[in-house]
Amino acid sequence: MGLFGNKSAAPAATPAAVNPDLAALTGDYAIDPSHTTIGFVARHAMVTNVKGKFLDFTGTLHLDGTAPAESTASLDITMDSIDTGSADRDGHLKSADFFKTDEFPKMTFRSTKAEALGGDDYRITGDLTILGTTKPITIDLEFNGAAKDPFGNERVGFEGKAEILRSEWGLTWNAALETGGVLVSDKIKLNFDISAIKQA
Repeated sequence: MGLFGNKSAAPAATPAAVNPDLAALTGDYAIDPSHTTIGFVARHAMVTNVKGKFLDFTGTLHLDGTAPAESTASLDITMDSIDTGSADRDGHLKSADFFKTDEFPKMTFRSTKAEALGGDDYRITGDLTILGTTKPITIDLEFNGAAKDPFGNERVGFEGKAEILRSEWGLTWNAALETGGVLVSDKIKLNFDISAIKQA
């Protein structure tokens, strides 16, 4: 995003797009799992949505408030921690039909580019690896602000969203419906609600 990218990314085209208040936020951050949600939504049976999240993950951010395109983001997710509110469904998602968690225990994201879109809006592009396959995705992010919590931690918050086609990562299992269509949508919506703590 405008606060995530890599060292080779071009700087923001217009300095006016960078909020001057962000300069003080420059530094390294660790994502706080207890105050962060990494979720997803899939269409089920063509008529309803199934929501899920991952309970075990780690992530780091390097924010450059003066030149947001110089920022970076990294995320590692433990696939066995998937939670959709149904033990049977979670077991199926961990199986060879879907994530093959015994063979591929992690899903990872590494940022490659960041853009400041103006105001509190940013865009981050990066490599998402699932089942050993790496494909680029783009995440639109909104900066929710910064604050010092009661324990003295400096925190930043972001909300993000992205859409992917699971088939591009080899997640092709499905079942046909008698009324037409399929059981699980190919399109998956990803949602991020991130709280990160500045490191010393």
